[in-house]
Amino acid sequence: MKYYSLNCRSPKVDFKEATILGQAPDKGLYFPEHIPLWSKDFISSLKGLDKVSIGYEIMKPFVGDCIPKNELNKIMADALSFEFPLKKINDSIYSLELFHGPTLAFKDLGARFLSRCLGYFAQSQEKKIYVLVATSGDTGGAVADGFYKVPGTEVIILYPSGKVSEVQEKQLTGLGQNIHALEVKGDFDDCQRMVKMAFTDQDLKQHGLLTSANSINISRWLSQQIYYAIALSQWEQETPPAFCVPSGNFGNICAGLLASLSGLPVNQFIAACNSNDVFTRYIESGNYVPRVSTQTISNAMDVGDPSNFVRILEMFEHNIDTIRNHMSSYAFSDLQTEEIISNVYKDFNYILDPHTAIAFGGMLQWLQKNPGQKGIILSTAHPLKFPSVVEKIIGKKIEVPKHVEKIMQSEKKSIITEPIYEDVKSILLEIMH
Repeated sequence: MKYYSLNCRSPKVDFKEATILGQAPDKGLYFPEHIPLWSKDFISSLKGLDKVSIGYEIMKPFVGDCIPKNELNKIMADALSFEFPLKKINDSIYSLELFHGPTLAFKDLGARFLSRCLGYFAQSQEKKIYVLVATSGDTGGAVADGFYKVPGTEVIILYPSGKVSEVQEKQLTGLGQNIHALEVKGDFDDCQRMVKMAFTDQDLKQHGLLTSANSINISRWLSQQIYYAIALSQWEQETPPAFCVPSGNFGNICAGLLASLSGLPVNQFIAACNSNDVFTRYIESGNYVPRVSTQTISNAMDVGDPSNFVRILEMFEHNIDTIRNHMSSYAFSDLQTEEIISNVYKDFNYILDPHTAIAFGGMLQWLQKNPGQKGIILSTAHPLKFPSVVEKIIGKKIEVPKHVEKIMQSEKKSIITEPIYEDVKSILLEIMH
């Protein structure tokens, strides 16, 4: 498998080089030159396969010969070392719980897969690999945990000061060692902008191999297809489900769309957004207009210019009608999000975090227009990550898992910086020296 840049001004590369580079030299995102088709036997046998076998079959065509079979199996076993249960909320809506990993967020799988791939590739590299990532909340914690003490790697995480939850910040800043947290006095878009600038900075490239752990990296992005197959392996209904995905940078739903083009049985994809509703407006009007992001209680979705939007365009040949055939989108305010959390807890005794609440709302709206259908929402974060919001609404404390108690007691280690690239660059150079 080769990968090409969506800006079409860089040479094609294999899985190894695309993973290490993160972003193409021409600033474009990498995209596979063809989409593998899942065999009918694979789809029909999903219910009888274990997670590692499912993950291996999906990722093998994308990895090609870059990682030997036995190593890829080890990587998959490590990345999938926790559960992804499908829970029934009501007769029409099921929740795929993706928060049972070490940092209580859906990004654990992708971050662990990427870190293990880069750890394997680092063994044959002369230069150290520097992983640079912007986070609006959950990505940073998952990446920090995934790469912690991985030989040959250093991780630099940019996050917006005061705009992540306490649990998220502790996961970003509590580890130390090869994990460096830059606390930016700005928003997520500032962080993402400076990360993109760093990737094209020739001064930085002289000091090491610079790559990304955001969903712009193909290893992070492509491995998220596995969730959807695991969901189908637990699906007992006769007709395929709709999937509703809380969407910020659109890496997760973009992976699901790719899986559907490979053969995943699915009814429809629903992109659930908060007040950062650029994509919802695009579906309604056909015009894509990036906006400055606004802060919400579903902070991991506070993105005003989703990076993976270009991949969705590529998949469907820039045709808005084709995109509308595959996707719906609904947006929700903070007040609506809080009402959904309250109603679902009262009616079904099920606790939603703010992101999953928006997915529930999106699925409800879609089901109203499509009566008799059933769907799966992707539950992307544990409610504990947003205690100040959720506990106030449900009126009780959320139990803290033991492995989270340890990180909450850790000392915060961060470097505070203005949202000015030259300031960030000087910090990066100091870390890389």
